[in-house]
Amino acid sequence: MDHGHLIDMANQIGAFFESMPDRDEALTGIAEHIRRFWEPRMRRALLAALDDPSSEAGQRATPILRDAIAAHRASLVPAAAPA
Repeated sequence: MDHGHLIDMANQIGAFFESMPDRDEALTGIAEHIRRFWEPRMRRALLAALDDPSSEAGQRATPILRDAIAAHRASLVPAAAPA
């Protein structure tokens, strides 16, 4: 999966919500959008890119995206598949 493309899409989502006057509401909106509309493998790849300090794609993440992920990470981690 192209981490750069995922970061770019997530940054666009962040840019949309960044205009909200309430920052906490914006952070929640970003995370909720990603949780609801991105399939689990996309969320896993996004988190992996952000967690890898050597990832060029992860370094392109905007501050609001990083803050949203940090504040709502638990809701973005896909549940384990049943055995």
